[in-house]
Amino acid sequence: MRLTDNKGLTLIELLIVVVIVTTIAAIAIPGLLRAKMSGTEASAIGSLRAIISAEGAFASTCGAGYYSPTLVLLGTPPPASSDGFIGSELANDPATKTGYLVTLTPGAPAATSGPSCNGGAAGSLVPTYFVSANPINTPSRYFGTNQGGTIYYASAAIAVTQSGAPAGATPIQ
Repeated sequence: MRLTDNKGLTLIELLIVVVIVTTIAAIAIPGLLRAKMSGTEASAIGSLRAIISAEGAFASTCGAGYYSPTLVLLGTPPPASSDGFIGSELANDPATKTGYLVTLTPGAPAATSGPSCNGGAAGSLVPTYFVSANPINTPSRYFGTNQGGTIYYASAAIAVTQSGAPAGATPIQ
C-alpha cells in the first residue's frame, strides 16, 4: 500500500506566496512611513500650540504681562497649585518630544519686569519669545512660532525671529 496523501506546499507555491507578501509590503511600507511622519509633525504642532497657550496664561496670571524666558519656568507650578503652565514632557530646556527637539529662545529681558509668581527672578521675564521644533532624525518639516501665535513651517531650520514671520517660512493654514 502506497501513501499518496501529500500535504504541504511545493517550492513554486512557496515562492509565489513570498512574492505576493513582498509586493504587499513594498506597497504598504511607504504609506506607513508617511503616516508616522504626519503623526510626529502633528505632535510637534501640538507642542507649539501648548507652549503658546502656556505663555499666554503665564503672562496674564503670573508674569504681569511678560512671558517666561524658559520652558522650565513654564513647567514650575505657581503657589497654591500643583500644575505648571505646561506639561512635564515639555518642561525642559530644550525638550525632546516625539522625534522633535523643542527649544524656547527668549527675547531681551524686560528690565522693568518684577518677579513671576512661580519663582522667575525680577528682570528676567521677556516681552517676546520664539519657539522652534526641529526634527531629530527623520527628514521632516521644521516648525516655529513666536508671541504672535502663528505657527510656521519650512524645509530647513527656521531662523529665530521675535516678531513677524520668519524669513522663508510658511504659515500653517
